[in-house]
Amino acid sequence: MTHPGDITRRQLMRRIAMTALAAGPGAGLLAACATAGTGAGAPLASPAASLPASANPANPFGVDAAKPLEVVIFSGGYGDAYARTVHEELYKKEFPGVTIKHTATQEIGTQLRPRLIGGDAPDVINNSGPKSMDLAALAAEGHLADLAPLFDAPSIDDPARKVRDTVTPAVLDNALVTGKDLVLNYTVSHRALWYNAKLFAAKGWKVPETWQEFTALGETAKGEGVLLFAYPGQKGPYYQLWNVLYTAAKIGGNQVILDIDNLVDNAWTAGPMKRAVTVWAEVQATYGDKAYFGLDHTQTQIKQLQNKVLFYPVGSWVENEMAKDTPEDFEYAIAPIPEVTGSDAMPYGAIQVGVGENFVVAAKGRNPQGGLEYLRLMLSKEGARRFTELTKNVTVVNGAAEGVDLPAGLKSAARAQDRAGQNIITEARFEGWYKELFDYGTEQINVVMAGRITPDEFCARMQKKADDVKKDDSVTKQTRNR
Repeated sequence: MTHPGDITRRQLMRRIAMTALAAGPGAGLLAACATAGTGAGAPLASPAASLPASANPANPFGVDAAKPLEVVIFSGGYGDAYARTVHEELYKKEFPGVTIKHTATQEIGTQLRPRLIGGDAPDVINNSGPKSMDLAALAAEGHLADLAPLFDAPSIDDPARKVRDTVTPAVLDNALVTGKDLVLNYTVSHRALWYNAKLFAAKGWKVPETWQEFTALGETAKGEGVLLFAYPGQKGPYYQLWNVLYTAAKIGGNQVILDIDNLVDNAWTAGPMKRAVTVWAEVQATYGDKAYFGLDHTQTQIKQLQNKVLFYPVGSWVENEMAKDTPEDFEYAIAPIPEVTGSDAMPYGAIQVGVGENFVVAAKGRNPQGGLEYLRLMLSKEGARRFTELTKNVTVVNGAAEGVDLPAGLKSAARAQDRAGQNIITEARFEGWYKELFDYGTEQINVVMAGRITPDEFCARMQKKADDVKKDDSVTKQTRNR
């Protein structure tokens, strides 16, 4: 059994770029919704449940066709129609007469954490959004079913191939939580700065490649009563935390992210991190508006659609999320983070690409076998293609987007990845590994961006919190080397 840990990062990213869309439009990677992957680490303190395989390739998990299934979906940028009208219908087609209980919510952790603790777990959980559950904690408590049988099962489309051979390799790398395959990340995303290509074309503006060009455009925009940059201070400050982290990686290289994830001493107070926080705090102070700290992500995105904001730090799910509100004169496009220092470790054009939108099967649910089969159906070409048709976001299933008409923003992201080549900013994983640290970061980013503390104080506070996590023996530690 081979995981991406057996190949180099360069080989991994090349395989991702070559396979995610196969021959489909845009030939690149795209999609996701506000959740990072998970990543590898030390052995589990408490083993996850592993289900025995069936000898029947058509029913590899031995699903009881009469047993009900419960599915809980995070109703965010993707909505939940894809689950109701595609994946659940595929499951019902396979097991006629089965009863599926469907719940859509934006309160994943609030609603489900008590249920898991109380022994009333749903079978399939889309653990996404700002109130997602701590995956490392769930793993340590034995709540997550082992997905290795899923990855080793025959694929729906070609039983001669395993499921693991039909998906983007990063899926397997990011399935790992404390050394076990416990999470399925279903979509591919690009996180960068998003802007209105039609507005830039109409104004004759060039997308800035250096920080000097970026701030110069800020002066021009200010003269027209437009903000250079904004992010949502409510229900979305982590967008800006991501933006700062990936700016730091651009300045100092991906080792900056690896050190933060690995709880390396002084990782948060390193020079690239301080510089990234400083330049963005300066942009906020000079070209931002504190009123946006009171807005949520949807309200901020509406402001951008009204051309009141030029650049917005978010992932490629935003285009579908705002599809119903997007006017004719707005066309989403992606912009890499501008060159900050003149000698950044990564060149202009480097962007962050990752898998996300995680799904888990509850080990202690009533029908974990059905949960695994549900995920296998999600990973069929039909399940993935129809998801893309509904959400305009690409999944991790190789070639499933072939022939699907993708929107302009998604095509822009594909072109950006093509230009980036091997210059891919790695995805920070401490969001899934150490949720307490990540949640603290989403609080403190608002504080520093509002000017209530200095960038040095922000970095010191984050380092203190990281040190506390590192010293806490009750927290399972994880590591990565790429």
